[in-house]
Amino acid sequence: MATASPVPLRRCQLLGLAGTAFLALGGESAGALPVRDIPAPSSARAAVGLVGAYFGVVLLIAAWASLGRLVHGAGPPSPRALLRVLAAWAAPLLLAPPLFSRDVYSYLAQGAMVDAHLDVYTHGPALLGGPLAEQVAPVWRHTAAPYGPVFLAAASELSALTRGELPAGLLGMRLLALLGLALMAAVLPPLARRSGGEPSAALWLGALNPLVLLHLVAGAHNDALMLGLLGLGLVAALGGRPLPAAVLVTLAALVKAPAALGLAAVLVLQVRSGRSPLRAALTTGATAAGTTVAATLVAGTGYGWVRALDTPVSPGNWAPTSLLGRVTAALLIRVGSDLAPLAVPAWHLAGLALTAALLLGLWRRLHLRPVYALGLSLAAVAALGPAIRPWYALWGLFLIAAAAPSAGARHRGAAVAGVLALAVLPGGGPADRGHLVLAVSGGALALVVLWQAHQVYRTPVWGPAA
Repeated sequence: MATASPVPLRRCQLLGLAGTAFLALGGESAGALPVRDIPAPSSARAAVGLVGAYFGVVLLIAAWASLGRLVHGAGPPSPRALLRVLAAWAAPLLLAPPLFSRDVYSYLAQGAMVDAHLDVYTHGPALLGGPLAEQVAPVWRHTAAPYGPVFLAAASELSALTRGELPAGLLGMRLLALLGLALMAAVLPPLARRSGGEPSAALWLGALNPLVLLHLVAGAHNDALMLGLLGLGLVAALGGRPLPAAVLVTLAALVKAPAALGLAAVLVLQVRSGRSPLRAALTTGATAAGTTVAATLVAGTGYGWVRALDTPVSPGNWAPTSLLGRVTAALLIRVGSDLAPLAVPAWHLAGLALTAALLLGLWRRLHLRPVYALGLSLAAVAALGPAIRPWYALWGLFLIAAAAPSAGARHRGAAVAGVLALAVLPGGGPADRGHLVLAVSGGALALVVLWQAHQVYRTPVWGPAA
């Protein structure tokens, strides 16, 4: 099969590289910086950084969309060529400051707490005190960790290795995220081949999309490790190795809990291979339980992560159920009802019920496509849960990229990713009018540059092929 011309592919690579380079440079003054390095909000340095960062984000989105035209056109780039593009785009972000979220500071503080034998499932980083706790966003300083023992064990080892030094810790967390991304990129082609998808299209949507680069690489989120282990487990399950599959999926869930849904896919694939449902359920459940006990014993964190799954939701969270809860509470307060405090919990409960109903429907309808069913299930959990962040969309997109039954499904996922990539400012905090003006200015400047490039080359630089 013919491959894409190297000239358009090189243009995509260079355009995306320029985007992440501008983002990294802008992040030096507009990112989620250590407290001592944050410039005054009204300073020229902060303003220029925000404009430059959003200029880079829009360039990256355009490069990715242009790459999508090649991937969905005649003679798409090979997976190996796409991996080279991914490496080039990610390179400038390796040494950039944290971007779009301060969660990485929470990771470091929680790792230091485990290393100091403090109970992270009862206390927040405020108990640790010191420079690391000061870096954690105030809303989370008194909040227990919601993560599983596998991630906290890794964070603890990193804390011991770096001796609590902030620069080394940030680099270590980013390298851990890059390990997760490497696993994601490695498993997407075999997942796609075994699920009836196209490897290059899977890599384009599942590993090269802007949300991955902005939040898993630049933000160093532990979702990368969760998804990498989950994908590795699914490849094992599709290859007829249910026990290693159950172990890997359980380890993913012991990073972040949503991955536990992957055990349903492991179970379904065993039944499809001829194993009785009862035997499949017993072996999968026993393997998951044994893995959980062993991992928790090694980590030494105990089972507090079970009760920590109901970690409080930030007051300004824009998850649909939280928004509806706040609106309902405001209306009840206006009419003088005493039920106002129950509005948010009631909507959260309704969201959980709707999620459960959707999951049952999805698995009944799509049991012959378990990877795709799992992707849609994780998307539903992300969308209807009590808290939502842009990178949560990757839970579902990662698997939808591999197993989507049509190009249209991938394009809808790409549209979601493109919009969400613009949803958070590089500093990770709330945006006021001045921040929005600067961000829009940076994006508009990028669009002007892209239009000029379009006029010069007379070829589109954005928009996936139909």
